[in-house]
This record gives sequence, C-alpha cells and structure tokens, in this order.
Amino acid sequence: MHNVVDLKVLYFGTPVVLIGTRNLNGTANLAPMSSAWWLGDQCMLGMNTASQTTQNLVRERACVLNLPSSALAAAVDRLALLSGSPVMTPHKIEKGYRYEPDKFAAAGLTQLPADLVAAPRVAECPIQLECEVLASEPFGIGTDAVAHTVRVLRAHVADELIIPGTAHVDPVGWDPLIMKFCEFFGDGTQVHPSRLATAWQIPSPATSH
Repeated sequence: MHNVVDLKVLYFGTPVVLIGTRNLNGTANLAPMSSAWWLGDQCMLGMNTASQTTQNLVRERACVLNLPSSALAAAVDRLALLSGSPVMTPHKIEKGYRYEPDKFAAAGLTQLPADLVAAPRVAECPIQLECEVLASEPFGIGTDAVAHTVRVLRAHVADELIIPGTAHVDPVGWDPLIMKFCEFFGDGTQVHPSRLATAWQIPSPATSH
C-alpha cells in the first residue's frame, strides 16, 4: 500500500561535498553541499545563486571537491549554518546562518594547496578532486539556483583507499558521508545530529511518532 504525500523535501541521499574555492581577496572558502551528480570526468553542482561559493566559482572558474568520510560528520556539521559572505539573504537570516570568514578554523579542518587550481584542499578528506568550471547556468523554474558543470583535472586519494596495483577506489573501504533528508548517514547508519535538519524543521524518526 502507498500513500499520496506532499513531500516537503525531495532529498533521498547523496554524498556530501566540501567545495573549496578562493575568495576575491585570496582567502579560502569552504562550503558543504550534497546536490551533486557525476558522469565520466564531470560533475554537476547545484548551488544557490547568491552564495559565496557560486560567486567564487563564476569568477575563479576552479574549485576542489573534497569528499569527507562518515567519520568527518561533526566537522561538516560545524559548517552547516556558516556563510562565507557578510551579506546575508533573508532566507539565511531566517535559518540562523552567521558570517564566518575562516571556515577551516571553524570546522577544525586543515587547508592544503592544490596542484593545478587556486582553491584549497581539505587534508582530512580521503578524496580531493581538483576541478575546472566549464559552465554555470540557471537551474529550474521559479528557483534561485544555478547548476555548475565542472571537470575533474586531478584526483588525490588516500593510499588505503586505492586497490593495490590499480587506479581504482576500494568501494568496500570507502565510506562516504551521505546526506539523506538533511540528516548525516554513513554505512547505512545515522552518524551525527544535523543542524541543517533542525533549521529546516525536519523531524527525525525518534521525534516524529
């Protein structure tokens, strides 16, 4: 049996990405997101038009997609309600965002330089993908969103995740942090409470019955 439900969130589960970009003044910005999909050596990133990350992507034409494991959920959550821009939209003010110029320090993460692009890597992330921005186009109808198409130029992968003698990631050893309906999951289990879910007033199974 199925029920007809007016779903408030269509967010069935995608890997979390920490997007490293360079600000206009040369400092680093780091933004968590999970609206990403992949095909070949390219990736589409869905972002808010007014975000600092979107501004940096359009201007710099480069980024690093840092993929955290589920063990980094707490660090990612510390970034959830931070903005890299001092100019807040009414939406961000309503959700409780605050301006933070040093996202790495706020999250307790370590900044590393990239090899090919002027954007930061995250040392703690087991996979770091240096990318060039190919296109940035409006997305959807009646939305304030943009779809950025990026191409992976270089991949940095932790030694323990590489299948020996190959150029492949071990799918058993790789435990990506997944955001499912704004909650953090890893290996099929909820791994950390989410500030974003609280801000969006999304009920958890423990509180919805």
